[in-house]
Amino acid sequence: MARILIVEDERAIRKVLRDILLNENKSYQIDEAENGQQAIDMAGDNFYDLLLCDIKMPGKDGVEVLRYYREHSPDTQVVMISGHGDMDTAIECIKAGAYDYLSKPPDLNRLLNTVRNALDRKNLIVENKILKKKVNRQYQMVGESPALQVVREMIDKIAPTDARVLITGSNGTGKELVARQIHEKSNRSSGPFVEVNCAAIPSELIESELFGHKKGAFTSAVKDRKGKFELADGGTLFLDEIGDMSLSAQAKVLRALQENKITPVGGDKDINVDVRVIAATNKNLQEEIAKGNFREDLYHRLSVIIIRMPTLAERKEDIPLLIDYFTRKISEEQGLPPKKFAPDAIAHLQGLPWTGNIRELRNVVERLMILGSNPVTLDEARRYV
Repeated sequence: MARILIVEDERAIRKVLRDILLNENKSYQIDEAENGQQAIDMAGDNFYDLLLCDIKMPGKDGVEVLRYYREHSPDTQVVMISGHGDMDTAIECIKAGAYDYLSKPPDLNRLLNTVRNALDRKNLIVENKILKKKVNRQYQMVGESPALQVVREMIDKIAPTDARVLITGSNGTGKELVARQIHEKSNRSSGPFVEVNCAAIPSELIESELFGHKKGAFTSAVKDRKGKFELADGGTLFLDEIGDMSLSAQAKVLRALQENKITPVGGDKDINVDVRVIAATNKNLQEEIAKGNFREDLYHRLSVIIIRMPTLAERKEDIPLLIDYFTRKISEEQGLPPKKFAPDAIAHLQGLPWTGNIRELRNVVERLMILGSNPVTLDEARRYV
């Protein structure tokens, strides 16, 4: 149910606008303000989906109302209503964040279409924010251990910069979570986060995956295709398991990092890209360099900042929190009844080596939720691990 505020100093125009809107949709909740100051005061006790706001009013004018709502209620869509001599001001309002402007007297169809479109845009913005919060919850880092606090402090320090980051650690320790946290806290958070699993892509395809290709570059290249570098322009590119990348691809990645340019496979023109690169590996890259499997110059380009993810064995005090988190998450995802874990069962799980780290713990929690009783007992924790 949309809430609309009509801001207009002429009562007759307010009535006409109200009647038009209610005739279109009787579920609209419509308030009126006869001047800019009243519109600003009403914002304190109400949230409006849409403002229809006159530009020229005594006291605070429509421009001041727009600026206030942009700052204090950014999701509210503002449509300015302009007289014939206000067109330059109306255009400036669009640049300042107004959704659209209408000329007096407003055309009926244009008014209704503008209102519908503005409300659709507002709903889309809210839905995107909700979806983003869900994504953020999905990739949150759970735990309060000193080892994890060190990682969090590093993220907070480096996220606002464009410094390249190399995340090291065993499989299942949460390297992707760190990369996503860096992106979400960076100035690039509104841009794309593009992930490439270098270990999962055959060496003969990795260059096409990263840099794209032109039609006819190879047998299966039936059309032009953008690579991950280009898709991540303005955002973050996460190169997971970069230690498995071929030497040929490493050379091209090095050039992309040095020159901020890429060349698609089969192409002859460079493409400028603005990408922050975060890489991760479970390998010792110094050893890989000694073996000739990894370029030392690329290593130094990538490792401006190095973050080492602790193993789960190094942060066992986080296991009760992780069990609780996974229990709620699995219950929500799979429709399983929520379960508790007996204290001695949790103590037993804390004493295990967890060579598969957090990924292994999640699998065990899911298994115990399916097979165990409520609460999960020590015997079950021993039997099903």
